[in-house]
Amino acid sequence: MTYLDLVNNVLRRLRETEVSSVQSTSYSKLIGDLVNDAKDLVETSWDWSALRTTLTITTTADVFNYSLTGSQNNIKELNVLNDTSNLIMQYQTNNWFDSQFLLGNPVSGAPLYYTYNGVDTDGDTLIDVYPKPDGVYSLRFNCALRNPDLSADTDTLKIPPMPVTHLAVAFASRERGETGGTSSTEYFSMANKYLSDAIAMDAARHPEETIFYTP
Repeated sequence: MTYLDLVNNVLRRLRETEVSSVQSTSYSKLIGDLVNDAKDLVETSWDWSALRTTLTITTTADVFNYSLTGSQNNIKELNVLNDTSNLIMQYQTNNWFDSQFLLGNPVSGAPLYYTYNGVDTDGDTLIDVYPKPDGVYSLRFNCALRNPDLSADTDTLKIPPMPVTHLAVAFASRERGETGGTSSTEYFSMANKYLSDAIAMDAARHPEETIFYTP
C-alpha cells in the first residue's frame, strides 16, 4: 500500500475528502505525519518478516572497525555470522573490547566477537570486531531493518497496513477531539486489536522466537 493510499484511507474514516497528493492540503500533511508516527510504532512492535534482511561486511586485514552500510542506525540484529569461517559471532560489551585492545595485546585471526561503536558520517552503525581480521572475511548481519519515513506519494509500506491505518485514525481523532461518534479510546483499542492479530499471524512464521524452552 502506498503512502497516498494510507493517507486517503485515514481521511475516509475521518469523513474527510480524499486528496490527489499527501502534500495537497495542510490537513493531509498532518495525516501524513500521523501515518508515519503510526508506522514507526508498528515497525518497532515486532521483528516483521517483511523487514528482515541481511547486511554484509567484508573485512580487510588489520582493520577492526566497519560501517554497517544501509543500517542507518535503525536495526535490530537477529544473529551475526562469520560466513567465511562458518562461525556464529558473539556480542561483547565496549568495556570488553577496550580490555582486549587497550589493556592487552590484541590478536589477529577470524572475527568471533562484535560490538556497536557509534555511527559514521552517513548515519550508518559502526561495528568493531575481534580478533582483528587477518584477511578477508564475509560477516553477515541478519537483522530487522526499520524503514525511513514515507515521503513520496508512491512510497510503499512494507508492514501490514491495517494496524498503521487504524493507529493513525486514533492519533487523528485524539488530535481533533471528535470523529462523529467513536471515541479516540475506542479507536486505540481497535488499532491494538489489529496490531496484535497482525503480530500473531507473522509470528507464526517464526515460532522459535515466541516459544520459551526450559533446559
